[in-house]
This record gives sequence, structure tokens and C-alpha cells, in this order.
Amino acid sequence: MTNDQTQWLLAPTEQPPDWFIAAVNPYIPASSGLYAAQLLWQRGIKDIQQLAAFVNYQTYQPANPFEFGAEMHLAIERLQQARNTSEKVAIWGDFDADGITSTAVLWDGLGQFFQQHTHLTYYIPNRLRESHGLNNSGIENLAKQNFKLIVTCDTGSTNIDEIIYAKQLGIDVIVTDHHTLPAQRPPVTAIINPRYLPSEHPLFHLSGVAVAYKLVEALYQTLPNVPQDALENLLDLVAVGLIADLVQLKGDCRYLAQMGIQRLQADFKQPPTVRRRPGIGRLLELCQKSGDRPTDISFGLGPRINAVSRIQGDASFCVELLTSSDAKHCNQLAEVTELANTRRKSLQKDVQAQVAQKLTQLDLSTTSVIVLEDAQWPAGVLGLVAGQVAQETGRPTILLSTEDSLDNSIPLARGSARSINSVDLYQLVKDQAHLLHRFGGHPYAAGLSLAVENIPLFTQAINQQLRQSLGSTELIPTVQADLQITVADLGKELFLELKLLEPCGMGNPTPKLLIQNCWFENAWHRNQQDWQGKKVQYIKTDFDIRDDSTKNFFPGVWWGHYKDELPIGKADCIVELDYNSFKKRYEIRLIAVRPSANSEFNQQESTQILDWRNQDYSVLPTPHSPLILEKCPTSWDELRAWWQRSLYNHQKLALAWSKPHLQPPQEIWQTLVGIAKYLSRTQQLVTRTQLLAKLSIGNQSLLLGIKALKYWGFIVTRQDRSLQISQNPQTISANLADAAVTQFLAAVSEEQFQQQYFSEVPLSTIVAIVNRPFHF
Repeated sequence: MTNDQTQWLLAPTEQPPDWFIAAVNPYIPASSGLYAAQLLWQRGIKDIQQLAAFVNYQTYQPANPFEFGAEMHLAIERLQQARNTSEKVAIWGDFDADGITSTAVLWDGLGQFFQQHTHLTYYIPNRLRESHGLNNSGIENLAKQNFKLIVTCDTGSTNIDEIIYAKQLGIDVIVTDHHTLPAQRPPVTAIINPRYLPSEHPLFHLSGVAVAYKLVEALYQTLPNVPQDALENLLDLVAVGLIADLVQLKGDCRYLAQMGIQRLQADFKQPPTVRRRPGIGRLLELCQKSGDRPTDISFGLGPRINAVSRIQGDASFCVELLTSSDAKHCNQLAEVTELANTRRKSLQKDVQAQVAQKLTQLDLSTTSVIVLEDAQWPAGVLGLVAGQVAQETGRPTILLSTEDSLDNSIPLARGSARSINSVDLYQLVKDQAHLLHRFGGHPYAAGLSLAVENIPLFTQAINQQLRQSLGSTELIPTVQADLQITVADLGKELFLELKLLEPCGMGNPTPKLLIQNCWFENAWHRNQQDWQGKKVQYIKTDFDIRDDSTKNFFPGVWWGHYKDELPIGKADCIVELDYNSFKKRYEIRLIAVRPSANSEFNQQESTQILDWRNQDYSVLPTPHSPLILEKCPTSWDELRAWWQRSLYNHQKLALAWSKPHLQPPQEIWQTLVGIAKYLSRTQQLVTRTQLLAKLSIGNQSLLLGIKALKYWGFIVTRQDRSLQISQNPQTISANLADAAVTQFLAAVSEEQFQQQYFSEVPLSTIVAIVNRPFHF
């Protein structure tokens, strides 16, 4: 059942125009297309061209791999050199589903140009003994075997020391990755990372497997006569990695996932003996999926590939499982994988129960970031449990295991962190780097290790930091529905409408459906069984759902819950509609449920906020002169103040700012110094408003900028409402000046991060947060 504090939201129901509904209809001729049109419109698909590219991948024009620029050319040049001189090349992968599929793509793809096993090998770190990324002992081992080139995938961007070490041992490194970039370019032969591209570029959201694919694609374009196998045959692997990873399925990501799912389905329909990837086929059979749904990856293949390293540490054989054509061998590997996943479910359930117990001893009203530790927790499942806790509590969650120490003299805790929508977890963790041994990840998920003795200080510091950045915003878990429907609406027709949005993922989540005043019948739960028929300590409840809209019931499942947790009598629930290809039936998957007596929705408030961001709102139909907010806010408090004002004036609030064109903070500082020198020379006055407009920064940053100017030998005095600036070199204080400039640059960076965030944050998140109560 949902946390009692959970806030339920219904997405703003903005009615799409008739011409848009008519444009959607041909894609689903069996129904009106109204629900699909509404969802697409809500998610920013608002013209015919966008619609065609989103729905039909054949009309999408993918980006050329050489749009990565000079780095891609350098990488291809080095690979050609290795091929021409018969050098040995090693692929360095990672142990999660994105990393395993990335390695498999390079193994199959580069395997067209380098002899597998003799001139090409791969290395996957052990999750339980090593961390993500390059490590010196692995590099030493490759050097001893005379490898001259390492190509990383889904890892390596921040491994500066290890890259330098490889160079000292005569090994060049090409990095292909999508994780956070270091402050300066690492000393590599080439680095192909979409984070170097502008955020609106169609390649920006690529996951590790898709970046690896783009490298292979560039090699295929450069040496078209060498490969014997079609490039497109890698796309099923790309789809598995993309959908299993936390990336936004936009632009090329969506296109590659759509193409890959087609390949996956086509191969599964073949008899098992002639499948191109028998390992994937057998794994789908074991998890009772048929590969025809993107959820077959997110709930089937992805968790199973991830489970191997979580339970066994070493997941190297998964590359064989995905790439070998030996059906008998693949069947054995698939069964080992399935058993690892069974064990993972059981361990996860145990740890969840222990975490729940520890949570009862925490005062969540004074906790912004949950940090829990235990000596007995298996590190492999902590990320999964942390994700569930973060979702249920509405707070970033870090779970640490102190079970094994990487250094005998300093006991280390290792763990995983998971975030919630509005908090950049990677930045939070990075700001405590001085307390950590190692860390890495992205805004939604991170891995870290630290000395056990540092845990109390780390917990205190990270909580204080998040409290300061949130201001008076309260962290409350939220669950949002996209559409309100009845039981009578459930079935094939609605399923086909919602299927138009697939594949779903971050930035385009699976549609959540709200059903009010319903009730449950024929509920029963049972322990799951593994493929050998043994019971697993993992519960699933089956039920029928009913309401007053029809005499018929509709079947559903609730994973990880007992039937006694279903409310008795009338209830509200949020569900996802799915097709169970094993049982050959449409069914709902229960996401959240509560007794109907609690029914409160913020839909009325949410329709009061109009999302006009990043568009020409002068041509939009304007309802009764809304309050228009054109300047991008830099904090939730600022945005909430505008919201309160609109409520007070009985107006709608129109969010009308555009994506900011941000100048690098260092350039802003140079501009400020230039203005100060000019004003000092000409003796002209300037107002704070003029400075704010010229520099495109906020009040707090300007105050810090003026403070830094003073240490740099400028005298700033107030005259009425203006400022006068003059120079006095004798007042320069070099030590303080550097620190003050660093402070100014950090404040501008934070402001710009917030502006970037507010230009992209979903309207549903804005609605959820502005409706929370103030704290005084």
C-alpha cells in the first residue's frame, strides 16, 4: 500500500486540438485515439512532424556517428592503426545490463575487424571485489599479455589516474561512455561521450550501449568492405541495454530502441535451434516473456542480466550468453542467470525487511537524505532496495554495507545511492568527495565507498547540504497518474492506444492510470516459483478489479505484496495496463492503492498552471489573462511565490521561460571585471538591475561577484540607487581574491544548473512541489 504521507497527483488534462487528435487517429484506427493524443500532447509532442518521428521510427533520421566530431575521428584512426599493425585490443566493460550489452556490442562489432580471442578480448570487473571503471591490476594483467589498446564501454570517463598508468605501460585508451565528465578532458587517445554535446542534440541521451554502437557504426562506415555481418544485427543488444538503463528515450535513443525491439521480436519467433541469439531466446522463455513488449526487457531481461553480478560478482559469461550461437551452451548459461535472479529476489526481500525496521527508528521529518548501514547486507542488492525506499519516502536514499573491507587498515563501507525526481544525487555525493574513498554515477543513481568512521560525518553533511538547497521545500513522496479511467475502459482498445507511446522509459514513462471508487475480488497470493518449480521468497498477489462502470471484472497483479494489503471496500488505485503474453491476456499491474476515503487530488490546482516553456506563446490560445512568468526561476521558493501570487489574484500561472543560453561562469567573471574596469575609468554609475541584466545572473551571485571585485582591488560604493566602482591596486588580497572568485563561479554554476533544471523539469513535478506547504 502507498505510504500514508504520499501525495497523489493527476497530470494536468490539457485537451489537445481536434487537428492533433485526427493526426493521431490513423496510427490506431480501431479507436478514437483520444487517450493517446492527450498523453502525447501532455508530453510535448505538439506538431505533425514530431508525431511522425516519435511514432514511426522509419520516418526518423538518425544522427551520423561522426557528429561526435574530432573524438570519433581520433578513435577510428587509432582502431585502423591497431588493425593494420595486428595489435591486440581489449574491451573494458561494466557489470550492469548496460555495461554487459555494451561489451557484447563491441565484441560482436569489433569482432568483424579483429580476430576474437587472439587479437580481441574483453574484461568485466567483478562487482563484489572491484568497483566500476578501470583499475590498475586489470591494466597490468593486459600489459603482461601485450595488449596495446583498451576500448572502454559504459565506463572510464573519470579514471584519470588509471588512464595515465595504462599509458606508462604502453597501452592507449579509447573511452566510450555516457557518465559524468571530469573537469578536464582525460589524457586518452579519444573520448566519445555524449555529455560533450549540447543537451538538445539527438545523441545527448545515449546510454553506454548506444555509444558503443555508434563507434562500431563509424568503423563500418570507414571500412565498409570488411564486415561480414550486418550492422543492424547489433540492434537487439542495443535495445536491451538502452531500456534496462536509466536514460531518456528521446532522439536517437528512442529510434535505436524501436529498431532493436523489432529485431528482438523477429529472432524470438524463430525455432530455438535457428535463433541468431539463442541465449536471449532461452532467457525470455525462462522469464515467461516473448520479447514483443519493451517491458519484457525492463522486467525480464534487464533484471536477470543485472542479477548475475549482484549475486556472483563475476558476470563475464553474460557476454557469451548474449553473443554465442551455441544453443546448448547458451541454455546452460541462461539457467545459471535465472537462478541468480531467483536468489537476488530472495536476498532483496530480506534486506527490504531489515531496512524497513531501521526506518522506524528514523525521524523522517528531520531527515532529507536517508543513510543506513549494516554489516550483513549483501552489497549487490543495495541499489535495488535504495530505489524502492527513495520512491516510498520521497527522499534520496543511500544504503551501505560494511561487510568487507577493501583495505585491511581502514575498514570501508560500500554501497549504492538512489534519488528522486528533483534532486541531483551525483552532485550531492560529489560535494562530499573529501569524505569518500571512491564514487561515481549520474543524477539518479550512484555508487560509493567511504571509511566506516566517516559515515556519521557524511550523513550529517549531505543532509545539511540538501536542506540548504531545498530551502523550505518539503520532501513528500508523490505518485502521479496520467489519465483517469474506469474499469470499463480497460482492455485491448486502450492497450493499443497506450502502446503508441512505447518504448517507455525516463522522459516518457509508462502511462499511469487512475481508477477511483473501485474494489477488489478473488485476491490470492503465492510465493513465486523458479523455472525448476522451487518456491522463491518473493510474493505476488493476483486479483480481479471491479467498479460501477461495468458488470465485468478485469484481472490484475501486485508484485511483492500480500492480498491482505489490499484495502477492504471502495478504493482508489493507480495502475499500468499490460499484455501478459504467457497467459495471453490483458491485465493491470497495481502501482499504488488506498481507501477511497482518502481521495484528494491536485488536479484542480494543476490545471491552473500552463506550460508555455520553450515555445512562442503569443500564438497559443490564452485563457483569461494568466500571470505570465517569463524569467526562469532559480529556486523552488521563487517559483512557489509566483504560484501563491497567481492564487491570490485568481489567475492561472503561465510558465513562459525558454531554455537559457548560458555563458560559461569564467566568461561571466571576465565580463564583470571588464565592466568594473570600464566604469572605474569613465566614472560612470551603474545600477544593480543593469548589472543583473548584462551578466544574466541572480542577486546572490552578484553580491558574491562584488565581494570578489573588492579583493581584486576595486572599491564599490553605493550612491543613491546606483553603484560607483573605482580601482585601488593596494587593496588587492591575492589569497582571498582566488577563494572569492571560486565562490562566485560556484554560485553562478549552481544558478545555471537550476535554470537548466527548471527549463526541463516535468510539469507534474512543478505541480507536486508548489502545492506543498511552506515551513516557517
